[in-house]
Amino acid sequence: MIDTSTDALFESIEIDGPELGPTGRPLPDLPEPQPPQGTGRALIIAMCNQKGGVGKTTTTINLGAALTETGRRVLLVDFDPQGSLSVGLGVNPHTLDTSIYNLLLARDHDVHDIIAPSVVDGLDILPANIDLSAAEVQLVSEVAREQTLKRVLTAVRGDYDIILIDCAPSLGLLTVNALTAADKVIMPLECEFFALRGLALLNDTIGKVQDRLNPELEILGILGTMYDARTLHSREVLERVVQAFGDKVFHTVIRRTIKFPETTVAGEPITTYASSSPGAEAYRMLAREVLQRCPGA
Repeated sequence: MIDTSTDALFESIEIDGPELGPTGRPLPDLPEPQPPQGTGRALIIAMCNQKGGVGKTTTTINLGAALTETGRRVLLVDFDPQGSLSVGLGVNPHTLDTSIYNLLLARDHDVHDIIAPSVVDGLDILPANIDLSAAEVQLVSEVAREQTLKRVLTAVRGDYDIILIDCAPSLGLLTVNALTAADKVIMPLECEFFALRGLALLNDTIGKVQDRLNPELEILGILGTMYDARTLHSREVLERVVQAFGDKVFHTVIRRTIKFPETTVAGEPITTYASSSPGAEAYRMLAREVLQRCPGA
């Protein structure tokens, strides 16, 4: 006689295999990050997507803060004329006398004088404001205009372990400058259909930069952001990205949470504002993934 009681039914169910993450792949066993090797040459990562509102600035701030928890010195470069990165770390862009704009267009400024400390130990910021929007026009007539940011960052590359560049939501000259200066690029992708459509164009731009300006540039990974597992649409978009890009997609996925807007108002990263929240843990996991993919960082 077959036992159909509830207890017996559940006892017979055995789940085999590793736990699957939101990307539908087994979650990796990420090791504890090792102390920085101190190579004297910072790894430069550009946070790039021409679509606005996909989480570039949020990811730059919180990934940077999570990396400092592993003992790394991190510089965040605000390369968006909106100055959102600066605001997100408590810097008022309207009161800046000098910013990254001055470094791009004049050689009589010292980058060390413009870099500002943040509320997080080991995390510094190179701020920007609306002045940067004029740089795109003014750089057009400059010699080696695509190399301008690379020249600026060369002066501080020995002071940090990792430099993160928060790009503007465009594929213009500022973004090309960031990709030319970078070693790696992370593409935050909102789990939404319109964001998915822009990936092909972004890939094309990265390919052109690799061919003509920076042959060593590599795509470090694609990061799913604003993910809501309750909606079929979010799950389908993430599934399609994994099908198209495979292992380039990070296992870590950043879920929607009200904590992120609150941290912007507070002017600090989520790792200090709500240290034990799921959002903070997600960015710590992302930091581990980044370090695993960049062994020398």
